[in-house]
Amino acid sequence: MTLRRAVLLVALANFGYFFVEFFVAKHIGSVSLYADSIDFLEDTAVNLLIFVALGWSLKRRALLGLIMSAILLFPAFALLWTAWQKLGNPQPPDPWLLSTTGFGALCVNLGCTYLLTNFKDHSGSLTRAAFLSARNDAYANLAIIGAALITLAWTSGWPDLAVGLGIAAMNADAAKEIWQAAREEQTKGLLEKTVP
Repeated sequence: MTLRRAVLLVALANFGYFFVEFFVAKHIGSVSLYADSIDFLEDTAVNLLIFVALGWSLKRRALLGLIMSAILLFPAFALLWTAWQKLGNPQPPDPWLLSTTGFGALCVNLGCTYLLTNFKDHSGSLTRAAFLSARNDAYANLAIIGAALITLAWTSGWPDLAVGLGIAAMNADAAKEIWQAAREEQTKGLLEKTVP
């Protein structure tokens, strides 16, 4: 499978599951599912950008990598706003719908990670962005399932809220890694320009 085809499949899978997770999050009032659904939408955008930019020069790809590192922060800000609104009264989401939806998201993200594993070091920051997003989302989905299990035993909205904040932290870390990779590509692009 080619890299272009892999990122297109990943973009379509992310876009499809965004709707599932977003509507379930709204229905049960889950901060973690809401954050993860926004992340699915962000991953759709990142993979579509990669699909478009694969034939670009190193310099232009590096610039796009810097832009994508900023895009990765969007779910973190959206989550912080949602978490702030629920902080005063963290109602527990339905643990069965939370765990089932989290498991579905885990399956999607494991599939996307598998598709992108062979390409994670190809084209620098672009494919690293896609691979890190899919990998981090799989970890986030495990945490969502864990929050659902805790909510079954202890009826509270705090586990869901804590996982949502953890998703924000993971997105911030991925953004930092992609920013660093893009800066390295910019340096390589400048070196290539200066070497005759």
